[in-house]
Amino acid sequence: MTEDNSRYRYLITLKLYRDADFTCGDRQGCIDRFENPVTANVFTSNGSKVLSSVYLYIAFTRPLIDTLKNPCLAPQAQHLEVAFYTATIELPPVVGGYYVSSQRCCRGEKLSNIYDSEHEGSTYYTVIPGIESRPNNNSAYFDRDTAIVICNAMPFSLDYAAYDEDGDSLTYNLCSALTDGSSANESNSTTPPPYNATVSYIPPYSGNNPMGGNPGISISSKGLITCTPNLQGKYVVTVCVNEYDPVTKQFLGTHSKDILLTVFNCQTKITAIFPPVLNNCTEDPSLHVPITNSSVAGFTSTYYWTFGDGTDTLTDTKTMFYHQYPDTGVYKVKMVVNPGLACTDSSEGEIFNYPGLTAGFTTTGYCKGDPVQFNDTSSYLYGNITGHVWDLGLLDSVVTPGSQRSMRYTFPKGDVYTISLTLLTDKQCVKTVSKNIRIYEVNPFAGNDTILAKGQQMVMQGSGGEFYSWSPADGLDNPNIAQPVLTYNKDISFALRVSNQQGCFGFDSVHVKYYTGPDMYIPNAFSPNGDGLNDYFRFIPVGITTYTFFRIFNRWGTEIYSSTNFRVGWDGTFKGMPAPVDTYIWILQGTDFNGKEILKKGTVTLVR
Repeated sequence: MTEDNSRYRYLITLKLYRDADFTCGDRQGCIDRFENPVTANVFTSNGSKVLSSVYLYIAFTRPLIDTLKNPCLAPQAQHLEVAFYTATIELPPVVGGYYVSSQRCCRGEKLSNIYDSEHEGSTYYTVIPGIESRPNNNSAYFDRDTAIVICNAMPFSLDYAAYDEDGDSLTYNLCSALTDGSSANESNSTTPPPYNATVSYIPPYSGNNPMGGNPGISISSKGLITCTPNLQGKYVVTVCVNEYDPVTKQFLGTHSKDILLTVFNCQTKITAIFPPVLNNCTEDPSLHVPITNSSVAGFTSTYYWTFGDGTDTLTDTKTMFYHQYPDTGVYKVKMVVNPGLACTDSSEGEIFNYPGLTAGFTTTGYCKGDPVQFNDTSSYLYGNITGHVWDLGLLDSVVTPGSQRSMRYTFPKGDVYTISLTLLTDKQCVKTVSKNIRIYEVNPFAGNDTILAKGQQMVMQGSGGEFYSWSPADGLDNPNIAQPVLTYNKDISFALRVSNQQGCFGFDSVHVKYYTGPDMYIPNAFSPNGDGLNDYFRFIPVGITTYTFFRIFNRWGTEIYSSTNFRVGWDGTFKGMPAPVDTYIWILQGTDFNGKEILKKGTVTLVR
């Protein structure tokens, strides 16, 4: 505070605290970070607002961290953070003085002593004395910021004495935390003084009994808080410091501070834990063994190890460490937590120290239908490989003895397979190595058997790979492509070899029947009796490129079948029922590859 003629300049400092490990998630209105800036408002003692809202900005933040350093208790940690907000204002001295307040919603965390604390607001204020008192007074303030791990059922003390630059007399009491005085907690409020709206405490808690205990919480005349809590949880505790002029004994004002105290369950059962059996199966042939420690212990616990080789060590860390053994073998290991203390425990185990196991394999062959050879390239410096388990990415695995270093398998289709090799040894070491291999395949197809009309050219329909070879090459314009053009004048069969760039190959064949057409060949009878012979009545087109219609009528002129798909034909039914044995009339029209229209009519006899 400084004086400027009839006005005073005041430095306003607001300290806010938060649990640095707390996060809101998706809770509406919750804030898990420091807002910057925050607002404050200035009122006269009768509640009139002066100045516009004052914006306080963070000057700096400071972490407050404490870890319970007890070898017999759980290593609990308290992690708080405090932000210092500042702003400077100028005010003339007035009768009754001023109230400077900052109010907001919400407290955010679930507290054990306040109803609906996540939506409960807060008010922080200080008093500037009036002209009838000391308008140039400096407020008392709490200059000790600390975090403390508090254990349930264990006494604690916390020094929360305040400091006053003017040397004023200070008294302390536990008081009620203030809410923001607003019925709508979704936004910060600007409630004028007096500030007497308190949070809703959950019975039996109150402002002067904010966390219970046995003995209960109290504060001394020097600002020392003591308590032996009897229930774990998070509690808001509010300390009020009252300031008096040391000469006149005149009351100058009250300053309060909300403290977030977390009571932990620090009790734990000290338990020594490390692997009961540890196999050193590393590829590295050196004899140093990594040992992990998973014990349940305190932050300052110690660990005494004996390694079975005549050596021992005492350490205060749980991090993994390495022990160098003089030779291979099986060693008895023991670990004692907190040796010499009442809270001790021990555990024993065995280390099988036979390193130098390397797992690997190679493959030869990549084609579906051809055996793929797997070659084991594994080695074991200090042991013997007694078996191999090959997981081929299918339902079954293949097991081979240790002496068999290779294995062959024929894959049913082309695909990417994850192949795993698991090694079994005579030293309890098991190791698995995996890799992906691609099996390639070709699907040779020379096309369906077909017909060729006199004077007609036809494109062959090979597919299924990357490289093609037709045999014989008779009548083909290029026998080494998938779809060569055939010009021929008699029946012929072709063999097609299809391959890919990985060397996989396969064969297929196709038969081409030669007719002197173009024409359409139609039988004069069929027998749809289900014996597989002549069950359908259909035409055979030779050199016909388009089909206009193919219709069948009974003797009374009723159309009973119509289609242009010569591969299907009539199955001898009409409206889902077998047609009677009789003679039927058909008519067929199409266009040959020369553009000539062909129209044919005739009869067919249905027999059964």
